[in-house]
Amino acid sequence: MVPPLFTTTVLSLYKPLLSCYSQLALEFAPHILADPFVTSRPPLLASQVLAELGPVLTGERDLATTAAAALEVVMAAVQASSGALFRFQEKPAMLSSIAAAGFAVFPQTAVFPLMPKHVHALLGAPGPQRISRDRSDIFLSSTGNISSVWFRCVVPLRVRGRLIGALLLGEREGGSEYSAENLKQVGDLAPFIGLAIYNHQLLMSLEERTAENLKLIASVHSFWDDALAGFAATIDSKSKEMHGHSLRVGRYSAGMAEALGLNPTEVGEMRASGYLHDIGKVTVDKHIFTKPSALDSGEFQEMADHTVVGHRIVSTVQFPWPHVPEVVRSHHERADGSGYPDRLRNDEMSMPVKIVAVADTFDAMLSERPYRKKMTLGEAAAQLSWLAPAKLDADVVQSLLIQLRRDAVSLMSPPRPWASSLERTRKPFLDPSIPCNISPTDIDHLVSELNHRTTRGRVFLT
Repeated sequence: MVPPLFTTTVLSLYKPLLSCYSQLALEFAPHILADPFVTSRPPLLASQVLAELGPVLTGERDLATTAAAALEVVMAAVQASSGALFRFQEKPAMLSSIAAAGFAVFPQTAVFPLMPKHVHALLGAPGPQRISRDRSDIFLSSTGNISSVWFRCVVPLRVRGRLIGALLLGEREGGSEYSAENLKQVGDLAPFIGLAIYNHQLLMSLEERTAENLKLIASVHSFWDDALAGFAATIDSKSKEMHGHSLRVGRYSAGMAEALGLNPTEVGEMRASGYLHDIGKVTVDKHIFTKPSALDSGEFQEMADHTVVGHRIVSTVQFPWPHVPEVVRSHHERADGSGYPDRLRNDEMSMPVKIVAVADTFDAMLSERPYRKKMTLGEAAAQLSWLAPAKLDADVVQSLLIQLRRDAVSLMSPPRPWASSLERTRKPFLDPSIPCNISPTDIDHLVSELNHRTTRGRVFLT
């Protein structure tokens, strides 16, 4: 499988080279035609065909349009009354049409299934070949959806010894045979036509492989997401109060990342980081989670050490997201340096750490604990707002308030029929177990107060 980076590099380098090749061919075609040793032919034939193929070589026009134009020029030059251009497909071996002209009736896509002997004959032919009604089966099968007897000349199209396709020409106007000169004319142009088809197929193949790689990456990320969601549920199984906590933190972290304008990959990273942020708690004694009174110093240290233990665990895993270990270690750090384990300050923490810190705090406020009651949504939102910017990042808290406001507005007025598909399919930010019983006006008031504290009441003129 071709890596996406390799694919992108090949595409970026290949097009300029082909463009240069096309320009050189156009430049030297008149000199080739002026060679006194070359017998007479329509003087502009090669350059006309190359001019038509140029956009294909540089990827600027679709193959069917250019193939039809090139076929028209070739037919006019050798006075063919009909003709068709075919591409070769290996598995199963066949010729399929990409352009045709001059036929009273022609399938939308004409196909010639090929046997090994046909492929061998097309590969071994020294150049364009006349074909008669009784010998057409040398190059073409009789099992296609058109008849091989329609054609009088076959021009194999090859690039670097590979069969790319074939140009098939019908009877000439007036019924005369194709002369050696006619065969020479189309033979000189066959490599350029073959290169055009080859170039198109290569680009299509690279695009398809790139798409396959992206799908594979997406499936891998989906696998990671599903696996980590299951693991998050296991992390929280030590106490009923913790049930669903890591899943919700992953949900809220991803929602805030979206509100902050992070890209889909970064949003996925935040979800995964939220799922795993408490992984170190698998080593904490179960009785600590259910203790109804304050923890003593030893118990608090054991609980606090879950960040260091978790960091040690995840650092041994090659995740597709680089910030997971950092988030696991630092999600209890605070902007004023009062957190743990490293007493980092705001400017020493990355955005992923700040996001999960807010998500973790938010869900903890909304959850029952043995030593306290859970807060209402309004109380939690107000408390988070007051903790910024001294303890928590103000931008991240504001992103949470934005998502809460969206939920509140959608409950008041569900999306209208004319709303965008994104609005209609948007999932609520809050976990379904949490009722959204806060009004948009209350959230606006919290945002206003947060902005006032963040700017210290200063007014900025624009």
